[in-house]
Amino acid sequence: MWRGRSVDKPAQQINIAKVISDGLAVGAITGFVGVGGGFLIVPALVLLGGVPMVRAIGTSLLIIALKSFVGFAKYYSVLTAQGLSFDWPIIAMVAAAGIVGSFAGNFIGSRLPRQTLQKGFALFLGVMAIIVLTQSVL
Repeated sequence: MWRGRSVDKPAQQINIAKVISDGLAVGAITGFVGVGGGFLIVPALVLLGGVPMVRAIGTSLLIIALKSFVGFAKYYSVLTAQGLSFDWPIIAMVAAAGIVGSFAGNFIGSRLPRQTLQKGFALFLGVMAIIVLTQSVL
């Protein structure tokens, strides 16, 4: 992504085996370091699976929603069994801020050149990888 290779490829044959192996790899990384979300799913789908960027973004959002629901259900039952509960006001504030941030990001992103966004995302991925790996190992 840093080299400026276009990620908006024309539609091509999607390699199902690669997409499944990408999912397994992202799932393993998510389980190991506790993160994964779109910043791993989108590049895996685009660069390794051959999925066009627009489709990869939408697919990533659905995958994140499904993984989040499963994770929430798991931790809800764990907390309930221990007599604990979620801090719903904090959850509401973070969710509201995330929604506002999403609109702000869309507003800003629509005004920046695609190549700038692509390089910025690649830089973000590199920095996040270093931070996550450092925190996981230490």
